[in-house]
Amino acid sequence: MQPNLLRALSLIIIFFTPSISTVFSPAHNVTLFEDAFWSSPHRDSISLTKHKDCTAPPPPPPPFGVGRAFYSKPVRFLDHSTKATASFSCRFSFTATTAPRSCPSGDGIAFLITSTTAASILIDFPPQDSYLAVEFDTNDNHIAISVDNSIIPVSSSAAGISLKDGKEVTSWIEYRHSDAMIRVWISYSNRIRPRNPILVSKIDLSDRFKEFMSVGFTAANVRGSSAYTVERWRFKTFLGNIPPTIAMDAVKTWDCSVCSQFDTSIEFGSFTNNPRLRKEILIFLVVLASFAALTVLFAAAIIACVCFVRRPGGQKQSQPYRLQNGKMVPMMLSLSEIRSATNGFNHDQIIGEGGSAVVYAGKIPHCGTVAIKRFNHEDNHYDSSLAQVPFNTEFATMAGCLKHKNLLQLQGWCCERNELVLVYEYMANGSLDKILHGRDPCSSRLLTWEKRLSIIHGVAAALIYLHEECESQIIHRDVKTCNILLDADLNPKLGDFGLAEVYRHSLRDRDMGRATFPAGTMGYLAPEYAFSGIPTVKTDVYSFGVVVLEVATGRLPVDQGGCLLVDHVWGLWERGVLVDAADPKLMGRFGKGEMERMLMVGLVCVHPNGDMRPRMREALRMLKGEALLPALPTKRPVVMVQSVVMPQSAEEMVVTGEETDTPWSTPRTHFSKNQYHPDNNA
Repeated sequence: MQPNLLRALSLIIIFFTPSISTVFSPAHNVTLFEDAFWSSPHRDSISLTKHKDCTAPPPPPPPFGVGRAFYSKPVRFLDHSTKATASFSCRFSFTATTAPRSCPSGDGIAFLITSTTAASILIDFPPQDSYLAVEFDTNDNHIAISVDNSIIPVSSSAAGISLKDGKEVTSWIEYRHSDAMIRVWISYSNRIRPRNPILVSKIDLSDRFKEFMSVGFTAANVRGSSAYTVERWRFKTFLGNIPPTIAMDAVKTWDCSVCSQFDTSIEFGSFTNNPRLRKEILIFLVVLASFAALTVLFAAAIIACVCFVRRPGGQKQSQPYRLQNGKMVPMMLSLSEIRSATNGFNHDQIIGEGGSAVVYAGKIPHCGTVAIKRFNHEDNHYDSSLAQVPFNTEFATMAGCLKHKNLLQLQGWCCERNELVLVYEYMANGSLDKILHGRDPCSSRLLTWEKRLSIIHGVAAALIYLHEECESQIIHRDVKTCNILLDADLNPKLGDFGLAEVYRHSLRDRDMGRATFPAGTMGYLAPEYAFSGIPTVKTDVYSFGVVVLEVATGRLPVDQGGCLLVDHVWGLWERGVLVDAADPKLMGRFGKGEMERMLMVGLVCVHPNGDMRPRMREALRMLKGEALLPALPTKRPVVMVQSVVMPQSAEEMVVTGEETDTPWSTPRTHFSKNQYHPDNNA
């Protein structure tokens, strides 16, 4: 290391007692010392030093300037139970502006973790205390790391980056306890971290750090004069296990599923105070409100068309009609066409049934082979009004905007006499659960690892469309493998929208504190939804996470012994054998990394705290390897939820086994069955 750099680094971080010029900012929990001051009215940037006059003869002792800024609360860095040091991530942007005239640049700025903020010069640091400093020497354009009273013998020239020309420089600093490595990156960009770190050093901090340390910045002007300003700062500790594939800087406070109650998160600057972002949010809300108004009118038109059908006695009151922009609604079929297609609702053509509907396979001349969902039963004791709500919901939802390759397509409908019927495209391979859990070895061999990945990607794409791309956000509420249908090429299509709910209705219920009985199927229900009865997109994400785990493991959501699949996979994660959850039917024919990624995405999606779950678009990016996985906690988090439904509902919701139907479960629409083959019944 160059002697002048060593000299500079020994002088960069100078400490005086806090009695000298201390400023505390309660808004940001940051304490300023010596020359440091807030350099903006919004207090989103800190100037650590001021320019000094280099031309005046220095009276003894030589004048110098020092400024420090520390997070006001001590940060926990040691885990008592494991004696492990916390991993941490730091990101900040700074500028170094040199004084005019012939003044040399100042000595530098450093990010600092220290056990005391009241020490003298670091070279005389008390042996009972410790510190870690990442130092940016603006005079010699170097970066170095120092620990306690020694300079770690690693330094690097800031190639391609000038630390003193007044341009904003962003630095990323990471320490991982698992490999005891500290890494430093720098860039002119404050958004994109370079691929390769500029400085890497192996430093075991477990025997150097105290349980609590202080974090912050310091800067000094000894040989010259520079104004050092910190524009943004984000710092986070992780006392849990962080997989090496995850960039800690990518884990945000709001979506962290690894966070321990002892972790610390610090953030200030334009990360949180962005006028442009506020403007974009305002524009988005205005556009969203406009879409909502249009959707209300559209839904009213759909409901009017559904209700304006044939009167008793067989007189037609409506014809197939067009929507705006030339879009056609699914064609209206006569009851005689439906009866002909199903051979008079022949029992042998039933391919699925449940609490509210029966599904038949049949052929309609201008549609080919179809699946016919009959909501009413010809039963003298059957109350036809019970079918009206799921029929209206499903018809309005499917006819409204659901045109996506991974959504089951509605082809026709019938509302005549006492019959409510929806006609769907026929799916040759039936429902996913039949193949996944069936006893036929030929069927199970169809689900190769590649096909399973493709199916999960398709279901995720369908949910993204429902949650983000429809004019009105739609919550499915019953995402499960028996509602995922497979065509002849095993392409997935999400179906059964009898429980779907438009977002504005759900939001209104939540705002009014009005709970409903939770709809869905045990094993797939998010804990907060099971107790509150109010669905959100995050309850769909939870159900999707269960489907991901089910497809990866080949296990039922609730086995015959009452064990939840989610509990089983969390247990394997806690023991460090997550990949052992893989479906034995795959016989090891899968990439271990892909399997681990898929299982981890499933666990992230079933996080007990809904706020910690990703949105569906982010979940799909994780599955494809396009986004980094958030780190998982070493143990399953525990979240307390309070029930707002009737107490007796808790007993009603205890369901185990694959074939158990409940009042809130939807029909199992398996669009294939051995008893019926369309080609043999033409």
